[in-house]
Amino acid sequence: MSSIYREPAVVRRIGQRSSLKKITSNSTIAAAVMVLAALIALVVANSPAHEVVREILEVQMSFSLGIIHAHMALETFVNDFLMAIFFLLVGIELKYEVTVGQLRKPRQAMLPMLAAVGGVAVPALIYLVLNASTAPHGWATPIATDIAFALGVMSLLGNRISPQTKVFFQTLAIADDILAIVVIALFYGQTPNIAWLAASLGVLVILWGMNRLKIYSSGPYLLVGLVLWVCMYHSGIHATLAGVLLAFFLPSHSDVRLSKLGSWLSRRARELDDHYDDEHHVLGQHDFTHGANSIEHVMHHVTPPLQRVEHYISVFVNFIVLPIFAFVNAQITLVGADFGALLSSTIAHGVFFGAVLGKPLGIIFVTFLLVKCKVCKLPAKVDWVQITAVGLMGGLGFTMSILISNLAFPDAGEILAAKVAVLAASFASAILGLLFVHITEFYKHQKKNSLREDVVQE
Repeated sequence: MSSIYREPAVVRRIGQRSSLKKITSNSTIAAAVMVLAALIALVVANSPAHEVVREILEVQMSFSLGIIHAHMALETFVNDFLMAIFFLLVGIELKYEVTVGQLRKPRQAMLPMLAAVGGVAVPALIYLVLNASTAPHGWATPIATDIAFALGVMSLLGNRISPQTKVFFQTLAIADDILAIVVIALFYGQTPNIAWLAASLGVLVILWGMNRLKIYSSGPYLLVGLVLWVCMYHSGIHATLAGVLLAFFLPSHSDVRLSKLGSWLSRRARELDDHYDDEHHVLGQHDFTHGANSIEHVMHHVTPPLQRVEHYISVFVNFIVLPIFAFVNAQITLVGADFGALLSSTIAHGVFFGAVLGKPLGIIFVTFLLVKCKVCKLPAKVDWVQITAVGLMGGLGFTMSILISNLAFPDAGEILAAKVAVLAASFASAILGLLFVHITEFYKHQKKNSLREDVVQE
């Protein structure tokens, strides 16, 4: 690369961008930023600044898009609009997996996907056993696994966790997200507004038509997606689902014929050589710069809109949206709280034990059953120790669980109990998963050393 640029400063700047990209694409760092935002929120919520933050979050905001209007508090804007952008990223990941990833191979994806079903069903059952007669509407709070958070914690284990296990866990977490999205759509919407619901369907038809007409610019999709969000916000269906729906209409193909790209670039490179005049300033080399710009335009379109949008929003979601969401929703005031009531709350018990016990039980049991019945087999380099670690870390349900708790519980005291349990369960699941892997690794090394000593003695 350095041979292209004359100035060392340009080379340094390119290198800095690459380093920044490595940092912003690191799931561990992203998860750490989100956890830090939640910890700051807990400090603020129990300090004199809490009232000021509460007033800011209740500030009313208005948006207009032609004849369409939306009016909401800042807190609602974070939970409904910014989280729709997060759901757009989730939808892009889902479509990627369905198109070229694990979900396009049914037999390969079957085991983690069915394990995800167990990881959703058992936590819900544990919650309902404890809350069937008091607060059954919160049954979905412990069912979700936070992909970014869980993979970030898992990455702390380095090579103690095989790449195949990480793929298994990622597929499981994606299937888990699909189930959580379906649950939100079916059980936690409001009474549907037929007119706005019809408008939402009309917008989806427009997105389908754009896809069929092979419109490969991402801008029009994002604009129509914004209209879809407004329609769904008024329809009674949770507005964040607009992000997932938009993702599935984004084209996953390139509008450049890739098989011809190499020969086309060779021809254009020769044309650039012909147009270049070493004696003229670059501002005067119109044919050369015009040719270079046309190449740049074509190369931009090599990347499908699906990937382009992912590049646009991934850093924003991981380092802006999720930390803001964590800060807004971890405003848990414990000063003056009745700790006895919190500790004895069946809602808190249901959420905590549903995540910490239900997740590993559901994931491990379904996986064990499918493998022993020879319906599926464990992937290469994935053993039962790693499956157990996956199950334990499945209880990390921070983002989606907090979102569902906001939707599930009408009472502030119930929301407080649920959120405290979600935070405690996520922390406990992370610690248990990390400790389990480290302890099993320690015993493996001890066993190996013991065998070596036995061989030496013989």
